[in-house]
Amino acid sequence: MLRLDGLSKTYTTGDAALSDVSLTVPKGQIMGLIGPSGAGKSTLIRCINRLVEPTAGKVLLGDVDLVTLGKGELRRQRRRVGMIFQEYALVERLTVMENVLSGRLGYVPFWRSFLRRYSGADIQRAYQLLDRVGLMDKADNRADALSGGQRQRVGIARALAQDPELLLVDEPTASLDPKTSRQIMRLLTEICSERNLPAIVNIHDVPLAQQFMQRIVGLRSGRVVFDGPPSELTETALTTIYGEEDWNAMRQGDEEQAEAEADAKTRLEALAR
Repeated sequence: MLRLDGLSKTYTTGDAALSDVSLTVPKGQIMGLIGPSGAGKSTLIRCINRLVEPTAGKVLLGDVDLVTLGKGELRRQRRRVGMIFQEYALVERLTVMENVLSGRLGYVPFWRSFLRRYSGADIQRAYQLLDRVGLMDKADNRADALSGGQRQRVGIARALAQDPELLLVDEPTASLDPKTSRQIMRLLTEICSERNLPAIVNIHDVPLAQQFMQRIVGLRSGRVVFDGPPSELTETALTTIYGEEDWNAMRQGDEEQAEAEADAKTRLEALAR
């Protein structure tokens, strides 16, 4: 379980990115984090694993407050937190398998990580993860030869290679087309369900968040202004989070886009027959 208690981040410029954020994410829950640009979504995720140092508050993963840890202990505790990045953060010149195995770096001595030597058990586990994300046939391909959706799948497998207790997912669909976005979100939710793994997903696509998230937290100016199930994300709630907008028109546009995608798929299948 993850618990944030009064988490705040103020930069040296005096800008407050987060203000007194308190949240609890139980095991197995997939929480979507939404809000306008600059609301503090990415900062919140990065404060949890201390890629950004919080100014105040606690980040409790189980009984351990990650905020108080020194460098050595923080490195060990970070193994418990898997991170999936918007821009994939893969080593482009390495193979898919080598990128997945890099998720084990926190568990091996420096000399083995430098030489990229992994145990047979780690390699077998990496193959299992590649099979789970549908990339077994790409194990020996270089990362820079993959599509965006395939790269994101590698990022998911790499994060799972850590055997994490928490997933932090930063804009996983920002660079993907609508169909691939749904496939990636479906994969993430299935994996979290299988492993009873909690996840915080920073996501800009509100309809996608409503479709796949169990809980949605809305941030505005670094503060939590909404916390509830997708069914309660009404027009009033969306206005509180984002400001005034014609939300009905937005939903209609999403429906029209989905219909267009379905029509295109039908035409392609008809041509293939």
